[in-house]
Amino acid sequence: MIRIHYCLINFIFIFLCFAVSVFAAKKSTDDMDCVIEPYRTVELSSPVQGVLDEVLVKRGDSVKKGQVLARLKSGVEQAGVNLAKARAESMTEIKVSSERHELGKRTLKRVKELFHKKLVPPNDYDEASTTVVVGELEVLLARESHHVAQLELRRAEEILKLRSIVSPIDGVVVERYKSPGEFIEDQPLLKLAQVNPLNVEVIIPLYWLRTIKKGMTVQVYPEKPVGGAYKAKVVIVDSVVDSASGTFGVRLELPNNNHRISAGLTCNVKFPKKRRK
Repeated sequence: MIRIHYCLINFIFIFLCFAVSVFAAKKSTDDMDCVIEPYRTVELSSPVQGVLDEVLVKRGDSVKKGQVLARLKSGVEQAGVNLAKARAESMTEIKVSSERHELGKRTLKRVKELFHKKLVPPNDYDEASTTVVVGELEVLLARESHHVAQLELRRAEEILKLRSIVSPIDGVVVERYKSPGEFIEDQPLLKLAQVNPLNVEVIIPLYWLRTIKKGMTVQVYPEKPVGGAYKAKVVIVDSVVDSASGTFGVRLELPNNNHRISAGLTCNVKFPKKRRK
């Protein structure tokens, strides 16, 4: 009898330990480890070959989208822009052809009056009329040439722009690979990282599948010395589960307007407690 009671007590003790461990495991899944990463990283290179003239930023500098970060030597391209600009701004050809056309119209008016009075032969009238038509075509041709010159200026300016490397994002300079005087081909020049917002990558136990939804707001706790609690939003929930580990991935988007949080930190995420069925 005593032995039966002893076995029963052991069974109850083991059952309670198991229940506590299961409860603790489920409770612990409310808090999960995570890693804070840049929203995106970009390795910036030049669209054209050339010798690097200047690099305007260094590692750690903040940059804005559209900011010029480096330039290639561009003396030839700048000269092409100056030449195209001079042609595009010149109105001389249009003015000369217009004046010639106006002279032809005045001449035709006088010849026409004399022709009606039968004081000039028909050939003179035909020649004056043809001169007016040709003059009108010359004006049209001059305007078309001016338009083409403006297009050539735009083309020259775009070619010159290719000698400047600009930032495609708001972010920070992570690495600088090249220095002035080096020849640039297809190698990266700078590495940039966008740090507002930040991505938070979390590996979630399968227990939470279909519980975590896109758009959910959760609390993120970066490691010290940053510390604190920050709100983040679920933006990606992986549809494919890792069967080997019994987990799936979740990405959060964490605002970082004041750049207080550094990318690369580990963190802890607290999800709303899973409702027990």
